[in-house]
Amino acid sequence: MTRGAGGGHRAERIAALVQESVAGALATEIKDPRVGFVTVTGTSVSPDGGHALIRVSVLGSVEEQQRAMEGLDSARGFLRTRLARSLSLRVAPEIRFELDRGMEHQRHIDKILGELKKDEPR
Repeated sequence: MTRGAGGGHRAERIAALVQESVAGALATEIKDPRVGFVTVTGTSVSPDGGHALIRVSVLGSVEEQQRAMEGLDSARGFLRTRLARSLSLRVAPEIRFELDRGMEHQRHIDKILGELKKDEPR
């Protein structure tokens, strides 16, 4: 196996561990009221393990989503320290959060389909 291929698997393993750790911390340790209804939907880690992109879904209005993202940004240092301890990594990845609008799009599509179904002749 080449070094590059192994690095990809390592990044995938680290991404899974980062996702599990961050999701757990958000559920039990982060007390910021802005970070209310946040769900971690996916995580990717750079091949060198230095950066982690964490995709999150946030229930609520655009304003609530924005406040949640601000709360997540303010918790980055705490989460990175927690990652370093829990994952026993030499260097914990820099964390960046990204709003995942997939669930929002799915709800919108479901609503449209529901309205179309109501308008169907029987």
